[in-house]
Amino acid sequence: MPSALVVGYDPRAIPGVDGEALRAALDAELARFGEHGIDAAMTLIVFDESAESTLVTSLTERPWDVVVIGGGIRKAEQLLPLFEQLVNLIRRHAPQAAIAFNTSGEDSVEAAQRRL
Repeated sequence: MPSALVVGYDPRAIPGVDGEALRAALDAELARFGEHGIDAAMTLIVFDESAESTLVTSLTERPWDVVVIGGGIRKAEQLLPLFEQLVNLIRRHAPQAAIAFNTSGEDSVEAAQRRL
């Protein structure tokens, strides 16, 4: 069974956003992976000193077939340094994994399928 790691920005860390509702939507998307025969996990990070260790732990947990980087990280200009850091960590700690990009938390399955 192919495997996917979804990396996103923790919605509970975004001021003025209903983080719990967004988290529920992300969890629903994660469940969809199983419906498509993909073993998936999700790692949510924030832009602080914990980002690198959190991601490295997830990347080295197992050999992932694809890592999906969420639009919340890629689309916000102020998170460009975090996005660069993530791409380089994926290259270093999961070189066998394809890298995919979703447009929202609701099309991560399709993003992963493009690279599997």
